Amino acid sequence: MSLVYLNTVVCQEPHKDAIWGVAWTPDDRVLSISADGSIQQWDSGSGQITRAGPHHPLGLTSISTSQDGRYVVYNSIEGLTQMWDLQTGNIVGKFESYARPLSGQLEPSWSVSLHPKATTYASCGGSGNVLVHSTDPETFGQHRTSLSTGRARFGLCCSYSPDGKRIAMGLETGQIFIFDPQAQERIVAYTSHAMSVRTLSWSPDSTLLLSGSEDKRLILHDVRVSPSGRSGSGAVASMTGHSSWVLSTQISPDGKLALSGSADKTVKVWDMSTRTAVSTVQDTGEVWSVCWRPNPSGTNASGAFVTGGEDGHLRWWRAAGTA
Repeated sequence: MSLVYLNTVVCQEPHKDAIWGVAWTPDDRVLSISADGSIQQWDSGSGQITRAGPHHPLGLTSISTSQDGRYVVYNSIEGLTQMWDLQTGNIVGKFESYARPLSGQLEPSWSVSLHPKATTYASCGGSGNVLVHSTDPETFGQHRTSLSTGRARFGLCCSYSPDGKRIAMGLETGQIFIFDPQAQERIVAYTSHAMSVRTLSWSPDSTLLLSGSEDKRLILHDVRVSPSGRSGSGAVASMTGHSSWVLSTQISPDGKLALSGSADKTVKVWDMSTRTAVSTVQDTGEVWSVCWRPNPSGTNASGAFVTGGEDGHLRWWRAAGTA
């Protein structure tokens, strides 16, 4: 199988620096964060800005939305975490994690992930642990629990599973840890990668975890076959084809395809059943962020995606022959 994707829309007013994260919401809006400190909401049909969040003097490193698309949590390079209510347009939570004493439980956040129902958010950073925080506007950012890896290594990315029952984190050492936040325990540790894990993506049913690394590979893990607490590769597939770091990944809403963006200036589309690349899209620079279009009304989930990268432009892509 081979697929062709066409660039249908390019944003009208690009960010002034690299786009480090994108999210596509069920109401067909796209959110982007940039190294220029801005967060924008875009109309997917026209590529025009529909709303802008408060500008930050430093770059924004990670973004995560609730399942219904109402709330978005995003984080700055020094650890300022904010929650934006897209229904009202208000910032409803703000937490200066860098201003808190480092006590083994609190640390400056680097990557954040919102629980699918926006009940909590997870963060990771320099300690190599996952911290779970309150999203209540009155206590936003308040520490709930710490999930320890036992490794004092930098956590580059963390992600709640779609069912909210697990949190995955990737370390600079190439290890991946999966936790049960309810039981407050580590489920498994994977040693699949030889270099830093830059990105993690769950399948819609929360059974598969796709990781991308500086070792140029994507590794697919089946969390159902991982013995509790065990360490090992845990890989059910290794996907190669990029010639530089894999910076971003996402599995499609129907679970059939996956995206990967790379420092080699390409986006690849992967068939999840054959574990092979079925399409390669050339971009103008490093591709830091990729996201599939959601399919809340049964639309073709694998028919469109959005990318953001080094040149500050958002680009919308559509499979040839789809509306």
